[in-house]
Amino acid sequence: MTYMLWIIQVLLALLFLFAGGTKLVLPIEVLTSMGSPNQIPLPGLLVRFIGVCEVLGAIGLILPGLLRIRPALTQLAAAGLVIIMIGATALTFAGDGFAMALPPLVVGLLAAFVAYGRWRLAPHRGS
Repeated sequence: MTYMLWIIQVLLALLFLFAGGTKLVLPIEVLTSMGSPNQIPLPGLLVRFIGVCEVLGAIGLILPGLLRIRPALTQLAAAGLVIIMIGATALTFAGDGFAMALPPLVVGLLAAFVAYGRWRLAPHRGS
């Protein structure tokens, strides 16, 4: 189970580093032109904020467990990414329909699996 969680965490971290890094580096005009024609427009600062959250979430998926410092932060990072993916799924569904909303839904479910799996494997204090 631990190996499977680590594999999913690394893949999610790479995905969110790429997605968040793109939102931070590219100009807002380029980001809005890259989406589908039915895309719901978001304010530029909100897109940048989501990019920062995605990059920090990606770091939070890997570093706490790798450095063995506050490993419970991995659960929180994964839970935060689940919240982002709920929003991404809802916006994609509203703009493009169910088929296009499946990828963010799957990514959100994988992040939820990591959050739950790390919570289950964490040593619970006081029990």
